Parts: sequence; structure tokens; C-alpha cells
Amino acid sequence: MKVVVLCSGGMDSVAALHWAQANHVVTAVISFDYGAKHNPRELPFAAAAAASLGVRHEIVKLDFVSRLFASDLLTTGGDIPDGHYEAENMKQTVVPFRNAVMLSIATGFAESAGAEGLIIAAHGGDHAIYPDCREDFMRAMGDAMRLGTYAGIQLLRPFIAINKAGIAAAGVELGVDFSKTWSCYKGGAVHCGTCGTCVERREAFIDAGLVDPTVYADNGPLPPRPDQPFKAIG
Repeated sequence: MKVVVLCSGGMDSVAALHWAQANHVVTAVISFDYGAKHNPRELPFAAAAAASLGVRHEIVKLDFVSRLFASDLLTTGGDIPDGHYEAENMKQTVVPFRNAVMLSIATGFAESAGAEGLIIAAHGGDHAIYPDCREDFMRAMGDAMRLGTYAGIQLLRPFIAINKAGIAAAGVELGVDFSKTWSCYKGGAVHCGTCGTCVERREAFIDAGLVDPTVYADNGPLPPRPDQPFKAIG
């Protein structure tokens, strides 16, 4: 199948790109610059991943998101919180309806690029925090994409049944160099090691029994997983 891959430059989406290259024909890679604090750090990794596979790469600038949407992930928001990625305070980093916006644009691009499928790296652990990663949403969005295009664009989620550790293991099998990916939401010179995405990244390599190639500013003890992970209404 000819596919387009959504790739942010993070470990999940770069692994998904390599999975797509091994299992499909990658027509193009699409990334979004939506005003997130870490966009300047992660997008070069998306570009490099696409270039390493010889695949067309497009970056779509969504200036309106940081201007109109409320989230501490954005440059217009507050500080990125530290803690476990399933903790209540991680709700502050959710960008409202982000996946719907990006998938809509990417679907139009995929059909225009002659693709039949669109790959997103949503995984089994995302649903704890992100409403637009949950099964009901993804099923409805997939239906909309298929029904709203002549090509019947399919939404493919190769990692939906595994967690971040599973992605780390799968990525190593696919030859992914995870040192050339970015996770930290703070977007500093190196990964902070303490924000939710850094904690999730550190846990993934530990749980997978793999050497973590990432340089962290803080390698202190990881916060405990909450007994009751945050669950959004709906």
C-alpha cells in the first residue's frame, strides 16, 4: 500500500516511519510546526529520518494553533510540568483536538500524493492522557477519512496494541537510531529528564531492557506511576 506517515521526530513516529518503509511504500512524510515549545528541536529529526530513507518530507506550519489554542505545550502557554506522564498535571500539555486537525490536513495531502493509507504512531499508552488518541475517537476519525476521500484513505496505527517499551524494542529491530529522535516537551539543549515525555522515554528503555542513548540533564529517580492515572471526561 502507498502510505503517508505522520512524523514529529519523536521516537514513536520515527519508529513508525521505519515500520512503514519495511511494510509499505512510503509516498511522503508530513510534519507539523504548530508552535510547540519543542518543535524546533524535534522537527529536524523528522527531516533527517525522511532524508535517511530518501522520502519526500513536508512541514506544514499551523500558526493559528499557538494563537488560538490553550496548552502549556505551546510557546504561548505556561511552564511544562514535571512528573509521571500519567499524572493529573500532564493534562496541561494536551493541545485540544490536535490529532483531528493534523489528521484532517494529512488526509487531504495523502490523497493528493496518491497514497491509500495514513500512518500515525499512536500507541497503547497514549489513551491515559490524550482524548484524541483513544479508540472511539480514532475509529470515528478513520471512518471519516475513509468516507470523505475518493481513495478511501485508511488510518493505520501499527503501534496501537503496544506501549512505549514495545515501540523501543520494535524500533531497535527496525534499525532505528533513537539518539536521533526527540521527546522532551521543554525543548532545551538536551532532554530535561523530568517532564512527562522524558519520564515516559526513560521508562520505555528501562522496561524494554535496552540501553538508552539519550543525554538527560537530570538522571535522578523516576517518579512513581500514579495509582489513578488521569482520565479526561468523555
